[in-house]
Amino acid sequence: MSYVKPADLVTTMIDAGESKVLMSTRDTLVRAAMGGALLALAAAFAITVTVTTGMPLVGAILFPIGFIMLYLLGFDLLTGVFVLAPLAWLAKRPGITIGGVLRNWGLVFVGNFIGAFTVAVLMAIVVTFGFATAPNEVGQQIGHIGEGRTVGYAEHGASGMLTLFVRGVLCNWMVSVGVAGAMIAKDVPGKALAMWMPIMLFFFMGFEHSIVNMFLFPSGLLLGGDFTVMDYLIWNEIPTVLGNLVGGLTFTAIPLYVTHARMKAKREVPLSTPRIPA
Repeated sequence: MSYVKPADLVTTMIDAGESKVLMSTRDTLVRAAMGGALLALAAAFAITVTVTTGMPLVGAILFPIGFIMLYLLGFDLLTGVFVLAPLAWLAKRPGITIGGVLRNWGLVFVGNFIGAFTVAVLMAIVVTFGFATAPNEVGQQIGHIGEGRTVGYAEHGASGMLTLFVRGVLCNWMVSVGVAGAMIAKDVPGKALAMWMPIMLFFFMGFEHSIVNMFLFPSGLLLGGDFTVMDYLIWNEIPTVLGNLVGGLTFTAIPLYVTHARMKAKREVPLSTPRIPA
């Protein structure tokens, strides 16, 4: 398997960030919508596997399939551009401004939500026979996830909010490592393996991913989950987005940039002082 050295990897990530910031509005939205849709379908798949096998680890092992597919196809997630776009700005690439970075984030957020919400509606139809019956076992599980990850946090007040935020931080630390993994190898098997490891970790650990949640919580509301839209926004989506941003920048983008793109000069080895005979 091919391997891209970290210094070259950071250059590739900066190039990718520049490309995404300068991309047209149409292409940004389409790629983000498809990215959100594929990740949402992977989440539905992982939950289905977990429910039918009773083994959450199996669902976590298989969930990265969606992440791998969307990145091989060149689609985008908000968690990824949280890392790539700022790298292009830090590298002072021509035409990359803070305004351009924020525009990219906003468009990808909207596109991801469109894709994830579309899959939420489609899956709600599937698990209820077109809303003609009560949700099946998978649908019920999705509704319970929405409750636990909104009112479940709210029950603990400030401690719950802190936990939610930290889970968002830890999530995008791992997801952004997966984004880097997509570029750290040149062949498909190498890329897939490098992406699979951190994505499996975040999913099994129950960390909070803003785009996965764009599917889970609208699905939960459609399937009778006992929480509200405001519960979803205040006690999940907004803190999760902020945590994802902090995690991606703090633990992946900035360390890689500082130590591989803007390395300090190597220390000079001092010449030994010749001894003067006594």
